[in-house]
Amino acid sequence: MSHLKTLAPYEVKSRDAVENYKGKQLLYINWERHRMFSRPFVLALPPETPFSVIVDQYMTDCFSYHPDWKQIDWNTVVWQNGNTPFTPDRNKSLKENGIGHKDLIRFRTPGLDGIAGTGY
Repeated sequence: MSHLKTLAPYEVKSRDAVENYKGKQLLYINWERHRMFSRPFVLALPPETPFSVIVDQYMTDCFSYHPDWKQIDWNTVVWQNGNTPFTPDRNKSLKENGIGHKDLIRFRTPGLDGIAGTGY
C-alpha cells in the first residue's frame, strides 16, 4: 500500500459528517426482500425523533404504495441496525434506540416477500 506524501499537513474533512446537517442525522431505511425499492431511503432527521414517528410517518410515506405494506404484522417484523439484530422501542428516540448518523435500519416482514413472493 502506498502513502500519499504532501508538502504540508493536509487534513481531510468529511463532507457528510453529522456536524454538516444542522442538528439532523442521516438514516438509511431498507425493506428487505422488497426490490420494488431498489435502494434504501435516506432521511435527515433530528436524533430526538421518536421511532414511532419513523414508522408511522416516514416509513409509511416511503413504502405504503407497495401492496404488502397494509398487511404487515408489526409484532413479527425483524429489525436490524446494519447487520446487528435489534428491537426498537417505539416510544424512544433514534438516539435512545442507539441509532446513529448514517446507520442503516433494515426490516424484514416474515411471510411478506414482495409481490407474489417474488421479492419485488
